[in-house]
Formats: sequence, C-alpha cells, structure tokens
Amino acid sequence: MCDWKDEPTVTVRSVYSGISRGTESLIYHNRVPPGEYQRMRAPWQEGDFPYPVKYGYANVGEVTDGPAHLQGRRVFCLYPHQQHYRVPVAAVTVLPDQVPPERAILAANMETAINGLWDAQPAIGDRVAVVGLGVVGLLVGWLVRQIPGVELLAVDTNPARQAVAQSLGLPFSSEASAEGCDLVIHASGHSRGLESALKMAGQEARIIELSWYGDSPVSVPLGHAFHPNRLELKSSQVGHIPPSRQPRWNYQRRLALALSMLRAPELDLLISGECRFEQLPALADSLFSPEADALCHRIIY
Repeated sequence: MCDWKDEPTVTVRSVYSGISRGTESLIYHNRVPPGEYQRMRAPWQEGDFPYPVKYGYANVGEVTDGPAHLQGRRVFCLYPHQQHYRVPVAAVTVLPDQVPPERAILAANMETAINGLWDAQPAIGDRVAVVGLGVVGLLVGWLVRQIPGVELLAVDTNPARQAVAQSLGLPFSSEASAEGCDLVIHASGHSRGLESALKMAGQEARIIELSWYGDSPVSVPLGHAFHPNRLELKSSQVGHIPPSRQPRWNYQRRLALALSMLRAPELDLLISGECRFEQLPALADSLFSPEADALCHRIIY
C-alpha cells in the first residue's frame, strides 16, 4: 500500500466497523500459519504477523475531506478498526440508498457468501445443505433460499442459531438430517461440521468449503463414501474471484453487489452485539474467546 501517494485521496471518519469473528479470532490467538502470513494480510493492515497487528476489513465511515462529490458521503472500506484514516478514492465505495451504515458493516461477509455461491453454482430445484450458521453461513443460506425450487436445510449444533435462521426463512436442524444433497456448503470451521457435510452429499455432489482453520489440523473421513460417491470437495476463498467470472467481474463490482444485497432489513439479525471503540481493549478476550456465541459484533465510533 505504498504506491498511492500521488492518487486522489479521501479522509474518512469511522462511524461503525464490524468484527469478522472467525478470522479475527484466529489472528488474535496467533493461529495464522507462518507460510500464510503474506496471504492473510488485510488490505490496510499495519504490522506483520504474528499478532499484535492492526487488522480488520469492515469499516463504514463518513468522508470528511476529498473530492467534492464524496464529501459528507457514507462509504464502506476494507479498513481496520480505527477512528480516522486516509485512503485512495478507489478504496472506498459509497453506500447505496436504503442501506443504513449500521448494517453496511456486513458487506465483507456478504462478499464471501457471494463468492462462495459463485464457486458452488447452485441450480434451480437443487437440494442444498448449509452447515455452520455463523454470519457467512447464514448469509449463504439466505441467498440460496431465494433460488426458485431449492430444497434447503440449514444445520448447526448450536440451538441458539435456530431463532435467527428461522427468522431469515431458513429451515433449521441441529443434526445432519438431509440426504442425497446436490450441494453442501460448509462454514462451521470445525472438522465435525465437514464430516456432516460429507455425509449429506449425494452421488457426484459438490461440497464447498468456506471455513478457514488457521493452523488447526483437520481430520476428514475420506475412507467412507467419499470415493464411491465420487464427491467433489472444493475450497472457496474470497481473495480470488472464480476464473469463469474474472473476464467480467472485479473486486469493486463484487463489493457493490454485496452492498446492494444489504437493503434487506432482516439482515440486522446478524448483528448480535455492539460496543464503543474505546471499550475494545477491555472486551477483546471475551469477544475472541472460543466459547463466545456472537455473530457480528458492531463497533461504534
């Protein structure tokens, strides 16, 4: 991020930011493998792994200085948790009408869900299971639900996820009870969740892995029906747009799409807590605890 000093810039006063708990927890607990230090850098990260580093990528703020057409506008930026910052104009995206800044912090998670579905390629009438109902899993399920004819099951062993899933219109189960799925999307971050995903996949089905495990070893029972059923296990990572879309899509267009999808007011259910920016140092241990049950935590500036 050192070649932009001659480009037009904006100064932004942060209004809200969101904690992407899965990734930020792994970083907070120094669970990034050394071989992934460079690829796991946030776009505007300061410092080098291992932790502590300045991290985060879900900032919504107000432009206080810059080109006239942007001054006073609310914008989203993949910037860490910080009160004020200056970035190139190209690094910010103006919020669409009817997307409140309080909800726009979900844009990065929505991008991940969209990219995951591009990789998954669900089709009309598919039987689809989503395993793991954190923010990304819930967004994936919410998007899949809108495909005509889809038979959907949202799975999480945490019974507290049932209420939010059903409020989003997602049929919920605490067990891997679906059979013969055309597509299974795994986002739990746990080996047991991936095992459940494999069990629900039908012959020649695809399993999309959205979880990132950091340095944790993952045990997967590939000696059962994986080979006889000719299953496809495919990773999806938001840092790369699928090759088939790269001729037409770039990151700016994908982010604009993600923000436009956040017009739906029911997505406020994915924000399960908030605190003031000044409270973060005192709350960090509890927010990033393995026992924490939060979805998206909103920071107020």
